[in-house]
This record gives sequence, C-alpha cells and structure tokens, in this order.
Amino acid sequence: MSPQTALLLTLLAPLATAAGIAFFLRRQGGLAAAFSVGAASVLCACAFIAINARGDGAITASWEWLSFGEFKVSMGFLFDDVAATMLAMVSFVGLLIHIFSLGYMKTDKSRARFFGGLSIFMFSMTGIVLADNLIMIFVFWELVGFSSYMLIGHYLETDEAKAASKKAFIVNRIGDLGFLVGIVTAYWHFGTTDLAAMEQITNAHPGLVNATIAAFLMCGFIGKSAQFPLHVWLPDAMAGPTPVSALIHAATMVAAGVYFLIRIVFLFPVEVLDFVAWLGTAVAVYAGFCAYAQNDIKRILAYSTLSQLGYMAAAFGLGYPGVALFHLITHAFFKALLFLGAGSVIHGCHHEQDIFKMGGLLKRMPVTAITFAIGVLALCGVYGLAGFYSKDAILIAGGLGKTPIFILLTLGAFLTAGYMGRLFWVAFLGEPKSDAASHAKESPLTMVVPLVILAGLSIVGGMIQLWPESLGGLIRYDLDHLHHAEGYAAMHHEVLIFGTAAWVVGLLAALFFYGAGAKEDRLAHKAPAVFGFLKGRLWFDELYGFYVAKVQDRFAALLSFLDIFLLKGLIVRGSAGLVALLGLGARSLHVGNIHAYVYWFLGGLLLFWAFAGGLL
Repeated sequence: MSPQTALLLTLLAPLATAAGIAFFLRRQGGLAAAFSVGAASVLCACAFIAINARGDGAITASWEWLSFGEFKVSMGFLFDDVAATMLAMVSFVGLLIHIFSLGYMKTDKSRARFFGGLSIFMFSMTGIVLADNLIMIFVFWELVGFSSYMLIGHYLETDEAKAASKKAFIVNRIGDLGFLVGIVTAYWHFGTTDLAAMEQITNAHPGLVNATIAAFLMCGFIGKSAQFPLHVWLPDAMAGPTPVSALIHAATMVAAGVYFLIRIVFLFPVEVLDFVAWLGTAVAVYAGFCAYAQNDIKRILAYSTLSQLGYMAAAFGLGYPGVALFHLITHAFFKALLFLGAGSVIHGCHHEQDIFKMGGLLKRMPVTAITFAIGVLALCGVYGLAGFYSKDAILIAGGLGKTPIFILLTLGAFLTAGYMGRLFWVAFLGEPKSDAASHAKESPLTMVVPLVILAGLSIVGGMIQLWPESLGGLIRYDLDHLHHAEGYAAMHHEVLIFGTAAWVVGLLAALFFYGAGAKEDRLAHKAPAVFGFLKGRLWFDELYGFYVAKVQDRFAALLSFLDIFLLKGLIVRGSAGLVALLGLGARSLHVGNIHAYVYWFLGGLLLFWAFAGGLL
C-alpha cells in the first residue's frame, strides 16, 4: 500500500463509518460500536503504514476543490515530520479511547449516536493534522467544533449537557471568527493559503512576517486550546461522557490549537511569541489555583489540562515549538490515562464524581488505582516518567529565556502536585465515604486494558531515544538546540533540584493538609474566603454569562426585530403590498366600471388642485 493511499484511508475510514451509522445503524448500538472501533483500528494501522513509508521527506498531494476566477482552493495533505508525530498520537490514543468506550457506554441507550460522533470527530481531527492549507484546516476545524458539540451534549436530556455544549460552541466561534479574519488577511498578504508556499515566502522575505496576521490566526488557538479569555468552556465540557472528556482534553481537540501554532510558527514575529509565552504562563498558574476548589474528579483534571496547555504555549512562545510538541505528546499519554482512569472510577462508583464521596478505592479497584497513580506521577514530572522529560525541558527553556517565566512555571509544577495529590489521597486512600464507594468494583477488561497500555506509555513515552526515526524529528532538533544553549548545564541542575522539590513538597503538603481519605474539603472549612475566591475562578463564568445573557441575547433580539418588522414587514411585504395596490388600481381602468372611472376622475381633479394651489 502506498503512503498516499494509506493517508486517504485514514480519512475515509472514520467518515464512511460515521455515514453508515447515521443512515443505517442508528438503532443498532452494538454494531455501531463495532464499526466505529473497526474504523479507528483501520485509521491507526494506516497511519503507521504511512509513517513507516514516509522516509525522510514529506509526502504531499493536492487536488483543486473550488475555483472562483483567480482564487482557487485546493484539497490536499502535507505529511511531514510534525504531521506524522501528531497523527501517530491521535490515531493510537483515539483507538484506546474507542476500546474503553465499549465498556463505559455498554448500557447507554444512545450508543450508536455516541460512536457516530466519535467517528466524525476522528475524521475531523485527522483532517486538521493532514491539511496542507489554511482553508482546509478551517473546514476541518469547524467540523471538530460541530462533532465536539454533539459529543459534549450527548446526555441531551440534562440541562447541564445542553448548556455545556452550547457554551463550547459559542465560545469557540468567537475564536474562530478571528481565525477566519486571519486566513483572509494571510491570503491578501501572501497571495496564497498554502502552508508550504507561505513558509517559502517568509524564509525568502522575512520582512513579510506580519504581527497582525499572527494575532488573528492565534485567535483560533486561544479558542480551541481554551486559553485566556476563551477558557471558560473547557471545565463545563465535563458534562459529556468521560471518554469524550479524554478525547477532548488529551489527544485531540485542545491539542489541535497547539498543533496549529506549531504548523504556522514561521508566521510569528518575536513580539507575538513573547505574548504567547506570557499568556501560557499565566494560564498555567491560574488553572493550577482553580483546581484546588474543585471536588468533581473530572473538573480537577479539566483544570489540569488548562494548566498543561499553558506550559505548551509557554514553550512555543519561548521559541521551542518542538518542546511544545514533545509535551503535547507526553501529556496525551498521561492525561488520557487520568481521564480514562476517572471514567473507570465513575463507572465503578455508579456515576459518583465527588472525590469526597469516594475513598478506599485502592483496595476495591487496584488496577485503576495503580495506573491512575502512574498518571499522577507522570503529570507531576517525577524523574524517569514521561512528564519529567517534557516538563523539565520547558522549565529549562524558561530559565534560559525569561527568569520570571521559569519561577511562575515552577510554581505551576508545585500547584500541579498539590491538587493531584489531593485528588489521589482523598479518592483512593482511607475508607469509603459513601455506599457507591463501598460497593465499587474493578472495571471490565475493555476498560482496564487501555489503562494498562497508557500507563506503560506514561512511563516510557518521554524517552525519545526509543522512538522510531520516522517520528519526533522536530522534537529532537529543538531538544538538541536546547542542550547546546549557553548555560544549559547549570540550568539543568537547577531545574532538576527545583522541579523535584516542587512535586515532592506538593504531594506531601496535600497529604499533610487533607490526609489519607479526608472526609471533607478542609480548605473550604479552614479558609472559606480563599476557597470562595478560587471557586469563583476570577468570575470569568459570570462575565461569560453576562455577555451571553445581556449583550448577545439583546443584540440577537434587536436583529430579530429588524428582520421581522423592517426587512420582512416594510421592505418585503410592504413593497409587495404596494405593487399589488398599483396593480389593482391599473386594472380598474380597463374593466368598464363607471364608479371606478368617477373615482379616478375625482382623484385626478384633487391632484390637479393640489399642484395648482402649491400644496405639492
């Protein structure tokens, strides 16, 4: 099989499955699940076939899609080192999430709709990874938004799910509007939206790099990767099924924004890169604090994702896109593990999500507990695990570039260890604090196997020297560049000391403050003002609510009024009524009706008197 054929199959397999489920298998949940998992398997297999066949160069293909005079839109793919690395992660982690869903969604009445949504999501995300121009990226970008809207709102009978899906859709549209403006501006500036062509132009003429274009395109990243101020949708997205949370927060949707930045890094001037670095750093610290005021196991992990996305953005802004990609990949492993582990806990505890109503799960769900612990340690950056290599590389980049960023990111590492330690000590140790926890039992094999595989990847995934030569070229390049930077050796030892201290002190502080199997949120009782401040999340949700309820709804009502009364009433219906009246009047001149003729004579006489008297 040629690599081009393999790449086409990565797109066609999930698309065909989604269409088949929509048209033929809407009431056949078991068959829909089987076909969806099969499509994910084909996608994964074809992805690795294409990766192995790629060699050292990039694989490109392009077909004309639309043509409007001189403006032409192509449809094709650009499969280089960055795309190969991303596709390997998306396809493999996505397959594991599909397998996990077989057990988690087994009793769901709308299983067919769920797996259909998963398939179209995988199609859309694969399209973003492979697209060779900005327009095609935007098309698949919107498809990702549409499919995520479906998946987040899967439990459509609940108000929480409906509100969360609408919130995610609306907030992402704000970012996508800026993204679209950036695409138009880029085409006007460069005369093309092709990624390879724009990179060639900027390499030959560096002066053409434009901060305005970069800023507008970055809006898409801010929305999709839930960066400030468009971060409010991500925690609420936990209303969807847990496999959806894993898919959105680990391997795909939020990672798409970071991947997009890496794709267009050649368009970013220094001043915009600095802004991205500081933005990411601020989000990393902010989300870390917010996580302490959450009791829902999935919401804690959601804020953890926000924080780690901040680390990726900081690495990108510091001038190391390969390091950002490195952390994106390792984060996908341990964060997918943590979310699926949370799903296993929720499944075992009969849909209980409050960590202060759990406890004692280490004895009742040992495989889930051990794999979850590995994910926690990897996220904290414990030496030898996947998170250690990528997170420490980011801290070193911060220390060599901007000391304040290094200090704040180290604080973020301490916060990460603290809230993740709080989660593990409370939920898995001590004694059960509810009937649900008392009767918890280990999840079925279809759910446990993905946890074990992801735990293995969370252990060895950071050892880039073990990766195949066909993967991680950009990562190796940036890591090598970092290792040869002036002052690297001293900063490496400094990061090793402070990074280790951060996770050790954070985990021990959480154990000391909360204890094993704590029965209450001690922060809420001992420092209610601090807890309330953190739970308020700086009141961004209230600002969003004000925008939607007060501004957007009022504006929509105004537009509706103008549409009904001005456009439809006065212009459309009014003009139609005027034409009908004129037609009726003209017809009365030819029907031989004496009364009509008298009325026309009197009307003409009055009109003559008005003109003669100067009234008109």
